[in-house]
Amino acid sequence: MTSTNLKITIDGSTGSAAPYEQLRAQIADRARSGKLPAGFKLPTVRGLAEELGLAANTVAKAYRALEADGVIETRGRNGTFVAAAEGASREAAAAAQAFAERAHRLGLTEAEALSAAAEALRARYAAD
Repeated sequence: MTSTNLKITIDGSTGSAAPYEQLRAQIADRARSGKLPAGFKLPTVRGLAEELGLAANTVAKAYRALEADGVIETRGRNGTFVAAAEGASREAAAAAQAFAERAHRLGLTEAEALSAAAEALRARYAAD
């Protein structure tokens, strides 16, 4: 199943990721790479579901996850759009600030906190 507008392909074979996760990951990757620029209007949930042969709830679940991650934004009746990159940067900065506060409360030195963060990032990105 492929979306002609977004060039999204859903692999329905056994062992592949859940369809909503495939959709979420592909839209997120295209938004990060600029292939879907900020302000790009996404299809409606129903429209994309029909185009991909998926249930509307599957597309809605992917859109909710993308919105929670700051990748897309819903503007009421105007539709759903790719969010400005600042959204993800803002959220990452807030998470970093929360980590810094927590590390300080735990009594870690700056070097220890940086080491813990670097180790967590290496482990997470190595898993991709």
